[in-house]
Amino acid sequence: MDDQEYETRIAKYFREQEEEQRRELEANSSVIEAFIAFALTRGVTLSSDSFSYTPITGILVSSAGITSKLLDGVKTERDGLYSFKTLSSDSNFVAFQTGLLRNTHFILLAHPHFRRGYHGLNNYAPRFIDLFWQFDDLSVSKYIALDDDRVRINLDDRTYVELDTWFGAPFSDDVASIPNGISKLRPPLDIEPHHLSFFFADAYCVDIKWSQEGAIKTFQALELKSEEICLNIEGEKFFPARYIHAEFDINASTFRHFDGAMQYYSEEEYFARRDSDFNYNIKHHAQIKSRSRKMFKLNGTVQIKDWVEFCGHFFAGNPLMFEYFSGSYPKHINDALERIRLVRQSKEDA
Repeated sequence: MDDQEYETRIAKYFREQEEEQRRELEANSSVIEAFIAFALTRGVTLSSDSFSYTPITGILVSSAGITSKLLDGVKTERDGLYSFKTLSSDSNFVAFQTGLLRNTHFILLAHPHFRRGYHGLNNYAPRFIDLFWQFDDLSVSKYIALDDDRVRINLDDRTYVELDTWFGAPFSDDVASIPNGISKLRPPLDIEPHHLSFFFADAYCVDIKWSQEGAIKTFQALELKSEEICLNIEGEKFFPARYIHAEFDINASTFRHFDGAMQYYSEEEYFARRDSDFNYNIKHHAQIKSRSRKMFKLNGTVQIKDWVEFCGHFFAGNPLMFEYFSGSYPKHINDALERIRLVRQSKEDA
C-alpha cells in the first residue's frame, strides 16, 4: 500500500466514524433532550456540542465538573475518591458493567486514566477495573476515581469488548519475611524501542520499596514509562507514572489498606527521578513533589492473593511485575526475547 492509498483509507475511516456518530445522535435525540432537561435541574447547561458517540464509550455528555454536579450532595473522600457504598446506597447506582455505575438518568464512568494509553476514548486497560468491579468483600471499603467531566446517557447494555493477554503471578504468603529495602526492575537494555513498546508496554522501570514500623510493613511500587509516553494536562506536558501503596498487618497476615494513584512528573522531575529510587528525596536536596491523582482505595482485610492480582493488573501489560512476584518473565516474553537476540546475532555474523 502506497502513501496515497493509505491516506485515502484513513480519510474514509474517519468519514465513516463521523457518519456513525451522526446516526447514533439522531436516533437518540429524545434521550438527549430528556437529559438536557434533567441536567438543568442540577445546574448544568448543555448544548448539542456537549454530546458525542463512539462504539467504545456510547453516547457521552462532556462538561467540566459534570459528575460532581449531577451527584448533588454526594461527597468525595479528601483524596477525591468516591465510596462505592455511598453511591450504591438505596440502589441509586448499580455496577452493571466493568467501569460503569448506572442509575435511572445516567451512567458514571471510572476515571479515564484506567483506560488504555490513559485516553478517554479507549477501552479500559485489562484487567484491573474488571477485578475491582467484581471484588466484593463486606470487610473491605471500596473507593474509586470517576471521570470528572463525562457521563454516559445511553442506559442499554451495549459494550465494546477487546481480547487481551494478561498474567497472574504466584507470590509467597510469608510477606513478613520479605527484607525491607529497595528493588528496581528494568526491561532488558539490549532490545529496540519498538520491542520495548510491544513487549513491555513502554515501561522504563518499576521501583519497589518495603519498609516497616512495628507490626506494619509498607509496600510502595512506582512504574515509570519511557519518555515517549506523556500527557497534556491543562496545557502543560507531564509524564504519567502509576503508583501503588499498601500496608500489611504482620499479626493478621493480611493487608489492611491498599491504594493506587497516578503521579504526574514535569520533564525535569521525570529525568531526575527515573534513574533514582524511592529514597531520592532523602538523598537529594532538590525535592520532587509530583502532581498526583488517587485512582482507587481498599480499606479493610485484603488477602495476599487478591492484592497480588490487583497489583499485576493495575500495571497493565507490564511483565516487570510478573518478574517481581515470580522471579522471571512470562514464558512468551522469554521466547520472544530469545528469538529477537537470535535474529540480531545472525545478522551480526553474516
